[in-house]
Formats: sequence, C-alpha cells, structure tokens
Amino acid sequence: MDSTQLPALMAFASVARHGSFTRAAGASGVSASALSQTVRALEAQVNVRLFNRTTRSVSLTEAGAQFLERVQPALAALEAAFDALDETREHPAGTLRINLPRIASEMLVLPHLAEFGRLYPHIRLEMTLDDGLADLVAEGFDAGIRLGERLARDMVAIPLSGELRAIVAGAPTYFERYPVPLTPDDLAMHDCLQYRFATRGGIYRWELAQPDERSRVFEVETHGHFITNDLHTMVRAAEQGVGLLHVIDDYVRAQLDDGRLIRVLDDWCPRFPGFYLYTASRAHMPLKLRALIDFLQKKRKGAVL
Repeated sequence: MDSTQLPALMAFASVARHGSFTRAAGASGVSASALSQTVRALEAQVNVRLFNRTTRSVSLTEAGAQFLERVQPALAALEAAFDALDETREHPAGTLRINLPRIASEMLVLPHLAEFGRLYPHIRLEMTLDDGLADLVAEGFDAGIRLGERLARDMVAIPLSGELRAIVAGAPTYFERYPVPLTPDDLAMHDCLQYRFATRGGIYRWELAQPDERSRVFEVETHGHFITNDLHTMVRAAEQGVGLLHVIDDYVRAQLDDGRLIRVLDDWCPRFPGFYLYTASRAHMPLKLRALIDFLQKKRKGAVL
C-alpha cells in the first residue's frame, strides 16, 4: 500500500461512518468538496466505486462495505496507538467522542460541562445525541451512555448513577379536567403525552409494575393528542396541562418540588438500572476516557435518586 493513501482511507471511513460528506467534513474540519475529491481520487486509484451517491444520500456499495470491513480494524488500531500515547503525557488530551441520549446529556453531563472543560482543557469533547444503541466501533465512538437495561451484553459497562425511577405526573390544571388515575387501566381514559424515538421511529410504551411484585414489569400502550421526540418539550407540555407525563423523576425534580407537576400511580412505578457508560473494552482505556468516567462518577456519587 502507498503510505500517501492513508488520509484517503481515513476520509473514506469517516464518510462511511457519518453517512454524509457534509457531516464527515464538519467532523474532520475540511470542506465537503475537498472530502469528496479525496474519496473520488481513492476510487480512481482502486478502480472501484465505493459509494452510491444521490442528491440526498450517500451509501456504501457492496464493494465499499467489504473494503470498509477490511480497513476498519487497521484504522482502529492506529487510533488506539495514538490514544495509548495519552499515558505518556502529563494530562489527558485528544478528541473524546461520546454517544448518549438527550436525557443522559441533560442529567449527567451538561450541568458540569464548564467544570470539565476547566479541569481538562486539552480534551475536545464531542457528544452525539442519539436514542438508539450505537455500534461504537463501526461509528467511531469512544464510549456511549445508556440505561443499564438497554446495554449490549458484550459491552464493558461502568455505572454512572444509582437506580432510577420513572413516574407518572400531571399539572394541577390537567387534574381540573381529568380525575386522578388509580390503576394503569385508568390511563385509557387519559390524554397521555407520547414520546417518539428519533432514530427508531416507534412510540415509547410506558413501563409499570405490580405494586406487590415490582419485578413484574409490564408495558402500557397509551394514547394522546401530542407527540414529540424531545423530552424537554414534553415536560413543558405537561407543565401546561396538555397531558400526563411518564419520565425519570430526577429529570423533573424541580417541578415536583414546587408543585408544577403532581405524581400519580406512585405504587405502580418501579425502579430500574441507572445510567452506565459502555465501551468496547477496558484494556488500554484512553486516559481521556478514564478522566471523563472518574469525573462523572464523582459528580453523581452520593446523589439521591
């Protein structure tokens, strides 16, 4: 292999990972046209079309997918070698790519983002908000944050919080129009706020449990007049009395404390595993990732959930 092809291979892998020349260019700090020219030059050198291109999308050809599968381990090994240099520095450094849902971002990271930046000025933190369960290796992430119940079994999982609890709540103005539900069956008569997963497209089904046997968790299909894929918007709608809300209680602690929201069906709301940071391997963990883990665990230590 010609060593001058390495930048082109990295460009090819980046476009494949992002599924877009524009997004890959933004992540790489170059123009989309320059990145496109680099990939076209690579295709000309290998005499194979690697991407199918339309005005709206970019996807790998069959040959491109096979090529990516072969070059990805080598590129990952090179990145790991650079990451290993962190251990020789006096401070963590480099770009740290994290995939996490919006609720984890708002509860775990955003409140402490400025402090993390002051403590680790040489780390460039890149957060991708995503409700799905990312393929960390294939998509180029250092780690992800998810609820423990949603982790892939082959991942190394590191706890960032204790157990959590999802609650059902509504505004006082809502209960001026509707009676307080006493059992999950009563939800059929209520206007429930619907959350649509941005990546998967499905509507979240509320998870409740038997009061006398909390391990017997079951799903409830609810109905309502408002659907959103943004949790912050859904909370604001609940505050206005638009409908009932099902959400982690810590996320709406202020609204519960000041009476903007009132808990209902409390006996039917179980606890479940909290947030975990997951990564492909604990071996040779980059110092920049270890710094983030230690920082987040310290911030959540002793939190009442």
